[in-house]
Amino acid sequence: MTATLTPDNAAVAPQPRPAPLLLRMLASRRLLFVGFGLFVVLSLARWWGDDADALTSSQTMQTTLRTTIPILLAGLAGLWAERVGVVNIGIEGMMIFGTWFGGYGAYIAGPWVGLLMAVGGGMLGGLIHAVATVTFNVNHIISGVAINLLAFGSMRYMSELLWGPGAKDVPQGAGISQSPQQKWALPRFDFPFLSGGRIGSWHSPDMFGWLEKKGWPVIADIAGVVRGFTFNVSAGTLVALALVPITAWVLWRTKFGLRVRSSGEAPAAAESLGVRVTSLRYAALLISGGCAGLSGGYLAIVASSYYRQAQTQNKGFIGLATTIAGNWRPTGVLASGFLFGYPEALNRVGRDAVPQLFLFGGAVCVVWGVVAIIRQRWVSLGIAGGFGVLMFVWWWRIDTIPESLTTGLPYFLTIVVLATASQRLRPPAHAGQPYRSGESH
Repeated sequence: MTATLTPDNAAVAPQPRPAPLLLRMLASRRLLFVGFGLFVVLSLARWWGDDADALTSSQTMQTTLRTTIPILLAGLAGLWAERVGVVNIGIEGMMIFGTWFGGYGAYIAGPWVGLLMAVGGGMLGGLIHAVATVTFNVNHIISGVAINLLAFGSMRYMSELLWGPGAKDVPQGAGISQSPQQKWALPRFDFPFLSGGRIGSWHSPDMFGWLEKKGWPVIADIAGVVRGFTFNVSAGTLVALALVPITAWVLWRTKFGLRVRSSGEAPAAAESLGVRVTSLRYAALLISGGCAGLSGGYLAIVASSYYRQAQTQNKGFIGLATTIAGNWRPTGVLASGFLFGYPEALNRVGRDAVPQLFLFGGAVCVVWGVVAIIRQRWVSLGIAGGFGVLMFVWWWRIDTIPESLTTGLPYFLTIVVLATASQRLRPPAHAGQPYRSGESH
């Protein structure tokens, strides 16, 4: 007699739990190896050059962190919007809302209230975008461009009402193009032992500062990076960085996040299973606007001490590029944000070291050529050889680079990264496509 195994009496094998995020990152040994190899090449380029210490100095890294945060937050804004299926070109405008409301709130009630008002201002822009794209099915690009124009004009009008020539009791320093200075600044601190922070009244040793001053290849560079990220850190920076793991956890570990992603991949199928796509898109766009507003508030409150017209400097568009280059994932957006923030920081505090990047680029091209020979990819070998020769010639012949050229380096890098990474990216399947709830698709 043979017993038949049915689903009712069969033992169900337990499903393996997904590995933690940190373990999955460490499992990608190839990516870590490539990243460390590039860092070693950059370290040797710094060690070889006479005026190239700024490439990995703690001052450069601290500035990199400060310039990366607004781009990172703008990238998270794009991530939340596109994961739910809406393209958010209006990030720049939502950041403008954030800079104005953040600067005004920091003036009347302090920086923490200013950050909350900045988030609220950005959410206002997200709500406008949601009404236009979700309720009235307006083209996403047109709605985003309209928000950018609306934000610039309306915030200038508000500044004219409060601080213009005809206003009464205008505070000192305020005007149509800027707000009064904030009441006080957010607290800043150094990490104990890593960068000489205090424990009570005791001043701990500055371990990585001591290693950085030694100038040893690789070791001094690692010390400069760690110290740059751990000294004079603003509380607002920690809040912004905390949004990366929070976003990753919400989108990939919660039911809400699963429904958000399903609304961006297949909204009709999600709606057939009971998911309220319209409500989710409103919620995700409010979160997107809040991240963009916080980005603008960071510029007005942490990076500066008041709102100033044109303060965003197109960082909303660069943030949208980090969303794409980061493959619509929070950790990828974080890495892309540092990639775009580093050239801007180097232009500010270490412009004399920029020519040494040509040596770094030439060395990378040499490695690229060796890999192309091993894999017998002759077209790649020719491209690597051509770029390598140009890099080495530029490094040999150019001593200084005009500031007008180095200022455009982040935007040029944006184009290069998007062009090279476009073949390996996977956007949400329904991002940017029109959808009306309840209709057959």
